[in-house]
Amino acid sequence: MDIARPELKKRKRRRQILVGGALGILVIAGAIGIMALGPAMPSVERSSVLVDTVKRGELLREVRGPGTLVPKEIRWIAAETSARVERILVKPGAEVDADTVILELSNPEVDDQLLAAKTALTAAQSDLAAKRTELQSRLLDQQAAQAQAKTDYETARMQAESEKTVAEKGIIPAVQYKKSLVVLEQLKYRVDIEQQRVAEFRRNITAQLAAEKARLDQLANTRDLRQRQADGLQVRAGIAGVLQRVPVEEGQQVDAGSNLARVARPGDLMAELRIAETQAKDIIIGQPARIDTRNGIVEGKVLRVDPAVQNGTVQVDVELEGKLPAGARPRSVSGWHDRDRASRRCALRRSPRLRSARFGSAPVQG
Repeated sequence: MDIARPELKKRKRRRQILVGGALGILVIAGAIGIMALGPAMPSVERSSVLVDTVKRGELLREVRGPGTLVPKEIRWIAAETSARVERILVKPGAEVDADTVILELSNPEVDDQLLAAKTALTAAQSDLAAKRTELQSRLLDQQAAQAQAKTDYETARMQAESEKTVAEKGIIPAVQYKKSLVVLEQLKYRVDIEQQRVAEFRRNITAQLAAEKARLDQLANTRDLRQRQADGLQVRAGIAGVLQRVPVEEGQQVDAGSNLARVARPGDLMAELRIAETQAKDIIIGQPARIDTRNGIVEGKVLRVDPAVQNGTVQVDVELEGKLPAGARPRSVSGWHDRDRASRRCALRRSPRLRSARFGSAPVQG
């Protein structure tokens, strides 16, 4: 007969649970360990690897674009009034001073207007002088009336003082003395009135002369305008430099404001570059630059970066700070190159135009 032993069954079940739990813990720990491991390092052959020391240096980037040398200061001379070109006295390419006459223009109406303005101004000056004389004469009349009133008042006052003494003694009637006092009071009031009239007339003189002077100033300004227009018929350079263009011909009729000539300072130049839009982001304002003209290197810096894009390029202006070599002229060929360690770089080489620009980035660390 078999005897049931349930404790053996329970002990076997407990052993199975412990073994299963231990195996589960081992599996989880193995999975975590595998996940913590990094990827296996790739292996390469030693002959295919170049071994060297990491160094700090510059990453250079080239940017190329055409450009030209242009004058930094250009003066366009415009016509003051409508006129006819009589003569061209100076041809383009000649050196001129500020007072050099480049063109001679003619306009009979300007001469007539100048003569009329001068005549009107002279007449106004004469009117002002006559007006001033008339007002001064009337002022003298007013002052004379004031002086007469004061004289009458003083005479009446002395008579009243003399009558007072004799009236108190009964030599003359008291009524006569009182009558003299009334006359004295009236003369005093008249003196005050004359003083006010003189003061008011002085203010009136100031106002009338101010009005006449304002009219005179207006006519003088008109005369000066007509004089400038007449002087403008002799077209002068205005600045010392080189005459670059005269876009008119003898006998041509020009309107007011039309450009007649262009003068530039030849020794004060700057470089205008046209850099591709995709590469212009590497250029910064104030960046040091060196302009290569093949005849020499000129120091410079970026003066302006045009915010607008034209035909896929951005205009960059470079100010020249060093002395230009011989032969450097507006529209001549040149170049620029920046060699500062911590800044971007650019270079232009001589050709029929400024042909290329080279920019560099900041130092790159490895």
